[in-house]
Amino acid sequence: MGTLKTEPARTRPDLLAAPVAAALAQWPADAPVDVDHVLVAPIDADLADTAAFCDAYDVGLDASANCVVVAGKREGLVRYAACVVLATTRADVNGVARRALDVRKASFAPMADAVELTGMEYGGITPIGLPPEWPILVDARVIATPHVIIGSGVRHSKIALPGPALGALPNARVLDDLARPA
Repeated sequence: MGTLKTEPARTRPDLLAAPVAAALAQWPADAPVDVDHVLVAPIDADLADTAAFCDAYDVGLDASANCVVVAGKREGLVRYAACVVLATTRADVNGVARRALDVRKASFAPMADAVELTGMEYGGITPIGLPPEWPILVDARVIATPHVIIGSGVRHSKIALPGPALGALPNARVLDDLARPA
């Protein structure tokens, strides 16, 4: 986890977006990963973007996961999903994600929509605490990573947790081919 100074996320709601703190407060007792293994670390908000963060905090890109919000329309309704991929890869938005959403065309959701709908800051969006109806598409490489660093819903911190925990989130679907090498 590089030089991050972590502590249990539940104890630091000041380092989490409100929906993330609420999701952690409702973490199931029978989840495969105990909530106390979900950690948070403060960071410089100006270094929240992946490359700058990894460089500044000695975190490998292969241990950093990105969460992107994608959208597509079907029968006049916009459908949203989150894609979680390692920073060494890129989400196949208009292939695998599009098919998972069952839409004709998918693209990154506009920033304003993503921020408003998630209640999180752009550049800090995380799969923990997303709207309950959204599918969370997780690349299998993320699940295979012992510990990953993801957003916390705000730009001034990051969450560290076992990769398999992301595949156990409500509405999570682990997909072997969601991401391609960057």
